[in-house]
Amino acid sequence: MVRRPYPPGVNGSKRKRPLSEFGQQLAVKQKIKRIYGVLEKPFKKYFKEVKDKPGVTGDLLMQKLEMRLDNVIYRTGFAANRRQARQLVKHSHFIIGAKRVNIPSFSVKIGDVIEIKPNKQKKNYFNELAAIIRGKDAHTLPNWLELDAGKMSIKVKNKPTKDDIGIDVDAQMVVEYYSR
Repeated sequence: MVRRPYPPGVNGSKRKRPLSEFGQQLAVKQKIKRIYGVLEKPFKKYFKEVKDKPGVTGDLLMQKLEMRLDNVIYRTGFAANRRQARQLVKHSHFIIGAKRVNIPSFSVKIGDVIEIKPNKQKKNYFNELAAIIRGKDAHTLPNWLELDAGKMSIKVKNKPTKDDIGIDVDAQMVVEYYSR
């Protein structure tokens, strides 16, 4: 079988033009939206919330997305991916400060302690997860989160920095996109 460096079809071998500046900005925005599983309307709302705050707007936007509850659950290893973390939150598996939270976009704050509901801790998934987490290295956890493997709880120590996020995108391009 012969592999060609272009897609099949009559127009497959035509030369592609490089993306315009607008196209690059749109691509970065769409990539970030897909990574975090956020739709356009909430994403725009997050941008509007951070655009007037002091600091680098792109970093503040990424920080806002990182502080979502479903992302925190994913980052600590309670879920294999963000979609699974979202489902766990929607099924009311977690409490924050003795209050049941089933909203994946819930914004956690510094000092919040996220715990698994006591009646859900007996479930097979969390029993297996506890064994995995106890054997896990603490260095894989982001610096801004603290995991108590015994209680199966997460504490938010501080806000994530640009280095903690670990996603290789230029968030400033999103700022340029929305500044049109």
